[in-house]
Amino acid sequence: MIKDNQKNFSRLHVLIDILVICISYILAWAIRFVGPFAASAVRARSFEQYMSLLIFMIPLYLLLYQAFTLYTPMHMQGRRLVLSNIIKANTLGLLIIISALYVVGENNLSRTTFFIFYIINICFDWGMRMLVFMILQDMRKHGLNQKQMILVGYSRAAEEYIDRIIQNPQWGYVVRGILDDNVPAGTMYKGIKVIGRIANLLVILPANRLDEIAITLGLSEYYRLEEIVALCEKSGVHTKFIPDYNKIIPTKPYTEDILGLPVINIRYVPLNNTFNALIKRVMDIFGSIAAIIVSSPVMLAASILIKLTSPGPLIYRQERVGLHNRTFRMYKFRSMEVQPESQEKKAWTVKNDPRVTPIGKFMRHTSIDELPQLFNILKGDMSLVGPRPERPFFVEKFREEIPRYMVKHQVRPGLTGWAQVNGYRGDTSIRKRIDCDLYYIENWTIGFDIKILFLTLFKGFINKNAY
Repeated sequence: MIKDNQKNFSRLHVLIDILVICISYILAWAIRFVGPFAASAVRARSFEQYMSLLIFMIPLYLLLYQAFTLYTPMHMQGRRLVLSNIIKANTLGLLIIISALYVVGENNLSRTTFFIFYIINICFDWGMRMLVFMILQDMRKHGLNQKQMILVGYSRAAEEYIDRIIQNPQWGYVVRGILDDNVPAGTMYKGIKVIGRIANLLVILPANRLDEIAITLGLSEYYRLEEIVALCEKSGVHTKFIPDYNKIIPTKPYTEDILGLPVINIRYVPLNNTFNALIKRVMDIFGSIAAIIVSSPVMLAASILIKLTSPGPLIYRQERVGLHNRTFRMYKFRSMEVQPESQEKKAWTVKNDPRVTPIGKFMRHTSIDELPQLFNILKGDMSLVGPRPERPFFVEKFREEIPRYMVKHQVRPGLTGWAQVNGYRGDTSIRKRIDCDLYYIENWTIGFDIKILFLTLFKGFINKNAY
């Protein structure tokens, strides 16, 4: 039910966003050409010509809002994150519009109008989302649109579901109790009581006006699943199943229909799709070529400084593990004194490491030492975005210590990634880094890659954990 309601709210948000974009753009035009800035304005294009750009601007901004998860419920993200994503989406939209105008040689459209639109659109968009959020919260507080439900089965899944309902009262769920055959009646979990046995469904369903039933059986009780589903569906009450194996199967499993037999894949990897992989590879090739051209002055300066400050090779080649567990030589500007490979391959650099050269310390902190990996991307060893590759010694170590560590090798490693833009670089938690990598692997889209690259420009290059 929540999912159905959310679809409707998402559609409503899209319509609101279209309206906000149009109003913001018209208001920006009026401020520039009719309002306080009109005295300095040169109206080289008509009002109709300005408005015709909305044909391109509306789809652009809706795609950016989707890429920056602005149609995910606000209660699942938090207000600050939503505001941050609104600013990022509008900033990228403004950059795309201004760049497109320069590319097509359009010099008669006022850039000031678009900057005014940028500010107004952020304010209006944030204001409308906050208004909708407060209206929904107020409805829940007054008991409107609440859903009465019971849980069938006391398990880890039941506890986790109750935790989320309590943390998010705006969802409007009221849990009336739990039915279970193995836990005594009267047992409480965070105010929710076990009210009887599963057989009590025969009495509860006809007598109560329930909106939903959530089946939260433990794994050992799954043999009763068919019986309970049949009973619930006879009552006509909406029934959903919350599995007790969420530690094994991801939240968005990939299912296949094999001649009527449902098959659940343990891990859904969008990049296993040939078309997706091809699109990402094309993006990597053109992106790496462009980045090599843009960063060539920086790489030239780094090369000169390395040669002037310490003896040894300019480029350091280190063995890393990549796609399908295959090893490759990853390129970096040398930032340390030359040392035998047997000494360095089993140890990370530490704070104030004497092996790091003065210029190397600066390059590591600013990620300049990573720029030669653009050639790894061009070769196909790496991607612009993906999990960071690790050395074979640490791969063998972590595969035994960290669950699901090896899943990261189902995609090409990246120059930057979701873990890096969230601050997990250098001497940080490997487990949290892997959680970010798995989220990226399972939720990959071109829009997600663009978002990560955009975030990298703002906070991905400076690495306070690099020694």
